[in-house]
Amino acid sequence: MPGINMEPNEQNIAALAGCIERTLSPDKETRTGAEKFLVEVEAKEGYPLVLLHLVGRDSTAQITREAGAITFKNFIKKNWRIVEDEANRISESDRGMIKNNLVDLMLSSSAKVTRQLSAAVAEISSHDFPAKWTTLLPQLVEKLNNGDLKTINGVLLTTHSIFKRYRYEFKSEALWQEIKYVLDTFAAPFTTTYKAMLEQVPAQTNNPANLQVLFEVLLLLCKIFYSLNFQDLPEHFEDNMEVWMRGMHGLLAFSNAALESDSEEEPGVLDQLRSQIMDNVAIYAQKYDEEFEPYLQDFVTSGWNMLLTTGLELKYDQLVANAMKFLASVAGSARTQHLFAEQGTLQTICEKVVIPNMALRECDEELFEDNAVEYIRRDIEGSDSDTRRRSSYELVRALCKHHEQVCVGIFSAYVNAMLTQNAADASGGSWKHKSTAIFLVSSLATKATIASKGATKTSELVSIPDFYLTHVRDELFAPLADASRSPILRADALKFAMIFRQVLDAGTLAQLVPCFVALLAHPAIVVHSYAAMALDKTLVMRGDSGEGAAGAGAGPKIPLTLLTPHLGALFANAFGAMQVRGSEENEYLMKAVMRGVTVAKADVAAVAGDLVTQLTAVLARVAKNPSQPRFNHYMFETLGAIVRYLCEADPSNVAAFEGALFPPFTTILQEDVGEFLPYVFQIMSQLLELHPAGAIPANYQQLLPFLLVPALWERQGNIPALVRLLQASIAKGGAALVTAQEGTITSLLGVFQKLIASKQNDHEGFYLLTTMVEFLPLDAYSQFLKPIFTLLFQRLMSSRTGKYVKGLLVFLSLFAWKHGPGTLVELVDSMQAGMFGMVVESLYIKDVQKVAGTVERKICAVGITKLLCDCPALFDGGAYANLWSPLLNVLVALFELPEDESIDNDEHYVEIEDTPGYQTAFSQLVYAGKKEHDSVADVADARVLLAQSLAQLSQAKPGKVGGLIQAGLEPAGQQHLQAYLTKAGVALS
Repeated sequence: MPGINMEPNEQNIAALAGCIERTLSPDKETRTGAEKFLVEVEAKEGYPLVLLHLVGRDSTAQITREAGAITFKNFIKKNWRIVEDEANRISESDRGMIKNNLVDLMLSSSAKVTRQLSAAVAEISSHDFPAKWTTLLPQLVEKLNNGDLKTINGVLLTTHSIFKRYRYEFKSEALWQEIKYVLDTFAAPFTTTYKAMLEQVPAQTNNPANLQVLFEVLLLLCKIFYSLNFQDLPEHFEDNMEVWMRGMHGLLAFSNAALESDSEEEPGVLDQLRSQIMDNVAIYAQKYDEEFEPYLQDFVTSGWNMLLTTGLELKYDQLVANAMKFLASVAGSARTQHLFAEQGTLQTICEKVVIPNMALRECDEELFEDNAVEYIRRDIEGSDSDTRRRSSYELVRALCKHHEQVCVGIFSAYVNAMLTQNAADASGGSWKHKSTAIFLVSSLATKATIASKGATKTSELVSIPDFYLTHVRDELFAPLADASRSPILRADALKFAMIFRQVLDAGTLAQLVPCFVALLAHPAIVVHSYAAMALDKTLVMRGDSGEGAAGAGAGPKIPLTLLTPHLGALFANAFGAMQVRGSEENEYLMKAVMRGVTVAKADVAAVAGDLVTQLTAVLARVAKNPSQPRFNHYMFETLGAIVRYLCEADPSNVAAFEGALFPPFTTILQEDVGEFLPYVFQIMSQLLELHPAGAIPANYQQLLPFLLVPALWERQGNIPALVRLLQASIAKGGAALVTAQEGTITSLLGVFQKLIASKQNDHEGFYLLTTMVEFLPLDAYSQFLKPIFTLLFQRLMSSRTGKYVKGLLVFLSLFAWKHGPGTLVELVDSMQAGMFGMVVESLYIKDVQKVAGTVERKICAVGITKLLCDCPALFDGGAYANLWSPLLNVLVALFELPEDESIDNDEHYVEIEDTPGYQTAFSQLVYAGKKEHDSVADVADARVLLAQSLAQLSQAKPGKVGGLIQAGLEPAGQQHLQAYLTKAGVALS
C-alpha cells in the first residue's frame, strides 16, 4: 500500500476501497492508520480519479461508495482552490478529468452519493464557474431535458447549490455578468421544466412514491427561483410571471396525505414547498411590488388562511414564520398597507395569529432547559430560520408602521388581559401570559433598532419606563432562591432591559448593574447568559454628548465608581457560572469578564490576583480541547487587557504576570495547541515590549530557537504574531541576541526569505527586516546584505505589487537613514551598473506618494532627505545628479499632498483580510495590540530636518543648492520649502 501508484486501475481502486472501509472501523488504531494514509496519498497525481472510479464502480459496497463520495467532496473542498504562493495541489490534467466525468457520475449514482458529489460540483463551481468551466451549465441543461425525475432532481440539486450564493453576494459587474449568462442559458429550460412538473401533478396524485419525488423537484425549482430573482427581477421571469405565480398559488392550495409528515418536528415536502413559496412571494412583495400587484390579493388570502388553519406543531414553524414574514412585507408597504386597515382585520390578526404564535409552547420550555445554546441563538442572536415569535414581532411592527394608534389600542387590551390573568393567579402558573405580554409590548413599542444599541426609537403611545417599573422590574430583582419565579420570565425581563436600555434613565441603569451581576449566579444557563449580555451592553453605553445623543466622545453612562464595588462579585459569579454544566465555555460570561476589566482599567488591580488565577485555570482546562472560538478570544482579550492596564502603568508588575502566565503558555507551546498559539505569541510580545531595552530576559531568549522552527511558519495564523514576537526580541536584545546563539541571523533571514516571497506575507517580511536594520549593528548582518538586496529586487521584477513597492520604499529609506545613503547606493549599484538611478526613477519618483501611514511616510521623507543632502552621487556632477531636483519635488509633494490611493492596472494581489483559507486565521487581540513604533523618533519634524540639511549642504556647496532649487523645484514647492526654512530658522547660502 505505501508504494501505491495512483493510476485508476483495478488494483489501486480495490486498495483504496479497502483503505476507505478501514476509516469506518470502530477500532481507533485501524481508523487512524487509514485516515493518515489517505492524507499522505492525496497529494499524488491521479488520486481523485481513483476515488471517482471507486465511487462509480458497481462492485464496490454501497457504504464504501458513500464514504468514498464524502472523501472526494472533502478532498475537493480542501484542495481545489488555487492558493497564491503555494503549489497547485491538484494537477491540471486531474482537474480536467474531474470536470469531464463528475456530472455524469453524479446523476447516475444513488441519492446519498449524488448529494455528496453535487456538493463537490458546487465547490468547484465556486472557483471555476463560469469562466473556467464553460461546459458545466450546458451539460446540466441537456440533462434537465431528458424527462427522468431522478436525473432532473440531481441537476436541480446541483444548480441550487451553485446559484444560492446569489442570495448573499454583493452587487458587482462580475456578478451581473454571471447571472446574465445563467439566465440566458438556463432560464428558459428551467421554466419549461417547471411547467412540465406542474402538468404531472394531477397524473401522480394516486402514486405516492412518484408524487414525493415530483414535489422534491418542485421544491428545488422554487428554491432556485428564489436565488435567480433575489438580486433583481429578470426579464424572463417578468415575462413568465403568470406561469410562475399561478403555478405557485395552485401549489399552496394542493393537499395530499402522502406528502404530509408523520413527525411532529420535521416538515413534509409539501409544507417545505409552501414555506418556500411564501419566501418567494415575499421578495416579490418587497422588491417588485408593482409587477406583483395583480397576484398580491390571492397570495395574501392564501397566506392568511394558512395562518388561521395551521397548527402549533414544530414541523409547521418555518411555514408559519414565512407566511407571517410575507404578510409583514405587505402590511409594511405604503402601497399595500390598505389591505390591513380595517379594525376587524387587525383584531383577528392579534387574536388568531399574533398571540398564539407569540405564546410559549411546551417545546420552547424544553429547549430552554435542554438546549440553552439553541434557545439563545433563536431568541436573541437570530438564526437561519425565523421563529414564530420573531416573525410575529416583525408582523406587529409592520402593522404599527401605518396603523399604530389602532394597533396599540387593540393589542393593549390583550396585554392588559394577560397581565391581569397572571396577577390574579397566586400560584404563579399563569406566568406564560406575562411572558407573551412582555414580548408583545416589545414589538408594539419598538420603532427602530440598531444591533449594537437596542431600540433607538420607541412609540409615543407606549411608556417603556412605566411598563418596566410596573411589570418587569420585580422579575429582575426577586431573590435568586425565589422558586415561584419562572427562569424563562427572568430571561424575558433581562431581554426587555437589554432592548430598551437606551430608553431607561441613568438611575434605573445604575440599579440594574448590581442586579445583572447578581443574576450571573443564576443556575439557568439562559438566565446567566442573558445577564452577562445585559451587563456587557450596559457597561459600554455612552453618556449624553450634550445634544441629546450619545456620541463616541461622550463618557460612559455607567460611572466607574458604580462598577468598582461589584467587580469581585462580577468575576466570582461569572467564573462560578462557568462551573455549570453546559456553560463551561460560555462566551457571554467570558465577554462580561472582559468588559469588567476593560471598563475598570487600573481599578481591577484590587482583584487582579484572583482573576488571573481563575483565568489561567480556565486556560489550562480549555487548552486540552479548544472548541469555542469566541470564548477563547474573549479569554485572551481579558489577559491582554489586564496586562495593558496593570503592567503598562507599572512595568514592575510584568515579572509577576510572566510567572503566572508562562506555565500554561509553555504547556500550550509544548503540546502545539494550534488554535491558541497566535494568542500566546501576542501576549508574550505584549509583555516583552514592556521590558527595558538592552537585555532580553532568559525565558524569551530560550524561546527564540523554537520561534524559528519552519513548521510554525507554515500556519498562516501564526505569522503576524510570530513576526511581532521576533521584532520585540530583536528590539530588546539587540546585538546580544545574535551573539548569544550562533546561527540566529541566518535563521532570521531564512524566515525573511520565506515571507518576502509571498504576496500574502511580504509586508511581514519587511517588518522583520526593518527591525533588524533599526536595532542590530550593521556588522551583524553585513555579509548578507548583497543576498538580501538581490532577493528584494528579484521579487520586485518577478512579482511587483503596490504593497510590495511601499514596503520596499520604507526599507530603503530606513537603511539610508541608519547606514548612510552612500552604502545604499553602493549596494544597489553592485548588482547592476546604474541600477540606483532606476530605483529612484521607478520607485521613489513614481510611487512614494502611495506610501500609507504617518510613520511610514515620515521614514520615507527622512530617507529621501539623506539621499538629497548626504549623497554625492545625487549632487553636483554625481552619476545621478539629474535626479536631484525631481527627487526634491517628490519630497515636497510627500509633505504637502494626500496619499495617492490609486491602484495600478496590473495589481492582482489579494490583501490578507480578503484571503480565505483552510488554516486557522490570525485573530488580532485589541487589548494586546502593538503600539505604533517610530523608527526615526529622533526626528521631531521631517520638514525641519529637510530645511536644516539643505542649509548645511548649501554651506558646503555655496550658491549651488539655491540655483538647483530655483531651476528645478516647482513654484508652489519653492513656497513650501521657504516655509520649512523659516520654521527651522535657517537660510540657504
